[in-house]
Amino acid sequence: MIGDITKAQGIYIVCGYTDMRKSINGLASIVQSSLGLDPFSRKLFLFCGKRADRMKVLLWEDDGFVLLYKRLENGKFKWPRTEEQVRDITWQEFRWLTEGLAIDQPKAIKKAKTGDLC
Repeated sequence: MIGDITKAQGIYIVCGYTDMRKSINGLASIVQSSLGLDPFSRKLFLFCGKRADRMKVLLWEDDGFVLLYKRLENGKFKWPRTEEQVRDITWQEFRWLTEGLAIDQPKAIKKAKTGDLC
């Protein structure tokens, strides 16, 4: 199915600003040359521009790339700007981000690590 992001095996958010005029080749080039990651992996790569009301998502499917685009009409994405170049996020953090929330929710209960007993 075209653009089935649930099949992605990870989510990477590209912190900072991305030129939103870039198309598939330009975004794949950023992933490969600037970030040192494989754009042909089954991972979502998230990009956002300075206005923070638009997001592009790059995903490799077995026969080609899918480029998803989302524009918020009433608000901005809470995009991390000053952290490392790329950051691995969870599906929960991805949901928060697409709902206009910050991916770092200080009051959210974190999942327990197995083996962490009293």
